[in-house]
Amino acid sequence: MSVSVVVPVYDEADNIPLLYEAVTSVMQRMRVRYEIILVNDGSQDGSTRCLDELTQQDSLVKVIELRKNYGQTAAMQAGIQAASMDTIVLLDGDLQNDPNDIPSLLAKLEEGYDLAHGWRKNRQDTFLDRKLPSKMANWLISKVTGFPAHDIGCTLKAIRTEIAQELDLYGEMHRFIPILAHGRGARCVEVETTHHPRLYGHSKYGISRTLRVLLDLVTVTYFIHYSSSPMKLLGSVGLASFLMSSIAGISAVWVKLGSGAEITGNTLLILAALFSLAGLQFLFFGIMGEICSRIYFASHNKTNYAIRRMMNFEESTIPFRRRRSA
Repeated sequence: MSVSVVVPVYDEADNIPLLYEAVTSVMQRMRVRYEIILVNDGSQDGSTRCLDELTQQDSLVKVIELRKNYGQTAAMQAGIQAASMDTIVLLDGDLQNDPNDIPSLLAKLEEGYDLAHGWRKNRQDTFLDRKLPSKMANWLISKVTGFPAHDIGCTLKAIRTEIAQELDLYGEMHRFIPILAHGRGARCVEVETTHHPRLYGHSKYGISRTLRVLLDLVTVTYFIHYSSSPMKLLGSVGLASFLMSSIAGISAVWVKLGSGAEITGNTLLILAALFSLAGLQFLFFGIMGEICSRIYFASHNKTNYAIRRMMNFEESTIPFRRRRSA
């Protein structure tokens, strides 16, 4: 097994030397081929100088410097796409994740899993602004997506490179990597990991990110279940609108026949018309979504499936293996 350790870094000058020593020590003990990819996400505190020194000190350290602070998801995506080893380990740059947990995650991949993600069972963070929102978010995410996990937000993960590079990460999607990979057919497992209190610097996240997580949850749910066939969602809403329109229309007629009341301006009749228009619109949006979905897959040379392995095929006969799966 060969390993690319990908670490997004943003204003972690005091943590970088300690992080490098810890990761290097673990990798050397494991006696695996490895590289350390540090992604500088627009740091302003001296992290750039620390990273430059590490690249001169150790050729196995590779640095990607982004032009500005794009956020953890973009930094992580840049590191994933640059990885050249068989397996990718994702790690926070604040030393709260313990590099000594990396071997246990990689061991799960050797057992046949495609992704092993950490569970900070004894999380060393403040309760009100970190642990409580996290517990609530994890419960909601698990219920909505059907993906069983205690701690979906833990950065520490080990994932096969071929799967990681299939994922398109935008916004705050890095925390949903296990769910996105599972949606692509990856075999996932959760592993208890150690969590340390932050020694240097300050957290870049707070309770304000909860709303962004909820919005991204809606996006993730859509892409997992409906991105390849939007009509399943929009068409269902459209049919439900037609059903409501029929109920309202029948009720309006029933009132007219039963009491002889004037039907013009009747609230039920107005509802019937509104639900009919809504149903037509949702069906139209569903058709447009289907067209856009097909254009997306065709223009980006992507497929709506992922292949785990192929046997007894000549490379020249399967050019589609070089395509990136959606």
